[in-house]
Amino acid sequence: MKRGVRRILAVTGVLCIGLAAAAAWFLAQAMPIGTGYVAKYLCTSTFLSKRNPQVVFVEDIKPVNPLAKLVSWEIDTVGQSVTATALKVFRSKAIFRQGCGCTLLVGTTEASLREQTVFKPGAGSAPPSHATALPWPEGNAGAVDPSTLGVDSDLLMQALDHAFAEPGPDTLRQTRAVAVVYKGRLIAERYASGFGPDMPLLGWSMSKSVTNALVGVLVHQGRLALDDPAPVAEWRSADDPRRKITLDQLMRMSSGLAFEEVYKPLADATDMLYGSGDFAAFAAGRPLEAAPDDKWHYSSGTANIIARIVRHAAEKEAVDYYRFINASFFNRIGMASAVMEPDPSGTFVGSSYTVATVRDWARFGLLYLQDGVWGGGRILPEGWVAYTTTPTPKAPKGEYGALFWLNAGAPGDPGNRLWPHAPRDAYAAQGFQEQKVIVIPSKNLVLVRFGATAPRSAWDTDAFIADVIRALPR
Repeated sequence: MKRGVRRILAVTGVLCIGLAAAAAWFLAQAMPIGTGYVAKYLCTSTFLSKRNPQVVFVEDIKPVNPLAKLVSWEIDTVGQSVTATALKVFRSKAIFRQGCGCTLLVGTTEASLREQTVFKPGAGSAPPSHATALPWPEGNAGAVDPSTLGVDSDLLMQALDHAFAEPGPDTLRQTRAVAVVYKGRLIAERYASGFGPDMPLLGWSMSKSVTNALVGVLVHQGRLALDDPAPVAEWRSADDPRRKITLDQLMRMSSGLAFEEVYKPLADATDMLYGSGDFAAFAAGRPLEAAPDDKWHYSSGTANIIARIVRHAAEKEAVDYYRFINASFFNRIGMASAVMEPDPSGTFVGSSYTVATVRDWARFGLLYLQDGVWGGGRILPEGWVAYTTTPTPKAPKGEYGALFWLNAGAPGDPGNRLWPHAPRDAYAAQGFQEQKVIVIPSKNLVLVRFGATAPRSAWDTDAFIADVIRALPR
């Protein structure tokens, strides 16, 4: 009897030790994601958006990061950095640099990051002055009277009221900002308390669509070609099947590269964003899971490979390649507030980290509504918007083009689409927690929405579009 008890106790002890070891191993993998997310998000929100970090932690971070309850943080306003710590063992730090925003320290030192020469504050041609007296988009005056364009003001205000209304205490929309552009004019905008037209906001995966624009600029300049094999150093070996992947296949997320677009510990997306010093190298190191063009697979890693391609093409002209981003794109359309934050290697994070004011995000949408033309000058190649909005063949609902989401519908079943009550020609840049820039050419309309919507069911893009369209002239 005693021998049996001892055996049970021994087995129980071994199991407990094994479970403790497994738990410790999991924490070692998971906590850098928890601390990294807190440090990076608070850094951007504090030094770019100028928001109250305590409010950001409670309203933005804790609802979506279950590890945050174990994390404490400290902001160095002099050194312009944020340090997040968990369990007195795990520590992450993000630093702010004028001109390129915040970067998480991974695989490098703060001194090395501050010595990088990929950007220079103010690099590129000067952005427009945005004199307040001028109407948007030439200037930065507020919305015009929508009735002057035949819009029903009461119905439009009802649409905004609904966008900001809360369905219930457990399904918060937390809409922060909405802007409506009709026939090239800002006809409505609204902000939640603590937010305003001068506050840059993180677009998350809307950054992918900005990356589309930068590729378009380089194609227009003859410095990149969509049908050429993608210039990726990791794939140069003659026997590497990935060397045949084209830039077009990357843009359409039909490269066949394996990438786990899941935001949890031990997944590719989080390992890349919070555990890698070179996001493009991380993604380029993934193997093929399908032949190019045989499968559509949404991937933030793919967008960061493209970002590095953009960087290398731009660096042929200047080491401080942010000069290209500003002079060739942002400043030309008046996006004076826009910043694309880089990873530790110095490559802008084409998947996730573009920050701009709501009015500047609206300018971005207006550029696409105007077929890539701004102020009479062509910025994107002729036909670029048509290319961008052509459905990727393997996308089951025709829901993806080239780094933009589409409303085209399934082949042979156009009613089976992302937003069934919206026009089929609607397309959008979309980001985490329901950030949106929606372009609807048939209605001459651009819609911008920002929020901190943790439960996706709390926000209905289809209803939002329908509400606004209801206010437009018949």
